[in-house]
Amino acid sequence: MTQFPQHDLEYYFETAHELAERVAAQADQIDEERQIPPELAGEIADKGFFRLLLPESLGGAQLGHTDFLKIVEIFAALDGSMGWCINQNNVHATNGLRMPLKTAEEIYAEYRAVVTNGPPTASVKAVPCDGGYRLSGRWDFSSGFTHATWIAALAPIVPEGQEREAFFNRQGAIILLMPKKDVTFVDFWPVHGLRGTASFSFEVDDMFVPQSRTYDPTSQPREDGPVYAIPTTLLFASGFSTTALGIAKSSLQTAMDLAVIKIPGRATRLLQDETTTQRIIGEGEAIWHSAKAFLREAHASVWESAQSKEPLTIEQRVKLRLACTFGIRKANDVVRMAYELCGSNAILQTNPVQRQFQDISVASQHIQGRATHFETAGQFYMGMEPEGNF
Repeated sequence: MTQFPQHDLEYYFETAHELAERVAAQADQIDEERQIPPELAGEIADKGFFRLLLPESLGGAQLGHTDFLKIVEIFAALDGSMGWCINQNNVHATNGLRMPLKTAEEIYAEYRAVVTNGPPTASVKAVPCDGGYRLSGRWDFSSGFTHATWIAALAPIVPEGQEREAFFNRQGAIILLMPKKDVTFVDFWPVHGLRGTASFSFEVDDMFVPQSRTYDPTSQPREDGPVYAIPTTLLFASGFSTTALGIAKSSLQTAMDLAVIKIPGRATRLLQDETTTQRIIGEGEAIWHSAKAFLREAHASVWESAQSKEPLTIEQRVKLRLACTFGIRKANDVVRMAYELCGSNAILQTNPVQRQFQDISVASQHIQGRATHFETAGQFYMGMEPEGNF
C-alpha cells in the first residue's frame, strides 16, 4: 500500500478550522453550484479530510470517533452541506474493511479517493454471471458525487430470468464497486436545502462488475479498531445528528446577530430588548444543549465499550439511536424558532437563517431522523423486542 502522510490530532483540528473558514467564504457558491467547488474539494481531500475514519492500513487517519464528531461539528456550524459530506464520505470509507483487500487498496491508492453511494430505485438488479454480475438500474441521493472517484451500488441479486421483487430485503443484497467514470451521471438534485452535498443520481445498464469488486455490507470488518465495532448505521446517525445540531446552533447565532440591529415593524425598540426574544433565545439554547448533551452521553457509553472491546449492549445501541433521532428533530425545532424570531428578514436569501432553515428541512427528512426510531426505543423501554435499525 502506498505510504501517505500521517498527522497528529492537533493538525486535524487546526486544519479543520482553517478549511471551515474557506468553506464559509464560499458557502453561496457551494449552494448555487450544488457542489463543493472542485478546487476546494481537492484541497480538503489533499489535507486528509476524506480519510479521517479510514484505517491506517489503507492510508487513513483512523481517528477516534469522538474526535471525528468534533470535526464534523466544526464544518457543520459554518455550512450544513460540508458537514454532511464530511460525515457521509468518511463513514462510508469504513467499508474499506469489508471490501476485498486488493480492491480496497486499488481504490485508496489514490489519495483523493472518495466512494459515494445511494439507495437503489425499483429498477436496480444484479444478475449473476460468469465471474461476477451484470448490473442495471438507477440510484439517487449519492452525496458527494461530484468529488467522488468511485461508486458503491447496493443491489439485490436477481437470477437470470427471474423478476426483481417490488421490495427487496437488504439482507442478501450486495454492494458493487465501479469507478465513477463508468457510470452515467443523472443531474437530479432539485432541492432547496443541503444543495451543496451534490447528492445526484447515477445509472448503469447491464454493466459487468467482477466478483472481486463486490462485498457484503453486513460482513464483519477485517480489523477490530473501536470505530469499526460501532454499527455503520449509528456512525451515520451520530454524524448527521451532529450536523443538524451544528446548523441549529448557527441559526440561534444568526437570530441573535439580527436582534442587536433590528427594530421590528411598528415597534420602538430593538428586537433584542423584547422579552419574547429573550425567552425564545433562552428556550432555544436549553433545547439545543439538552439534545447535544443526550447525544454526547449516549455516544460516550458506546465509545467507551468500543475502546474496551466490549460488545455493545442492545440498550446502548437503542439509546444512541434515540439520542441521534432526538438531536435531529430538536435541531429542526430550534432552527424554526430562530427563523420565526427573524420575522420578515428570514425570507431573504441574504439572511443566513434562510439557508439554515432550508438545510435543516432537508436534514430532518433523512431516514436517520425518522420518528419511527422513537417506536424502537419505546419497545425496548417497555420490555418488548425492539424492531428497527440500530
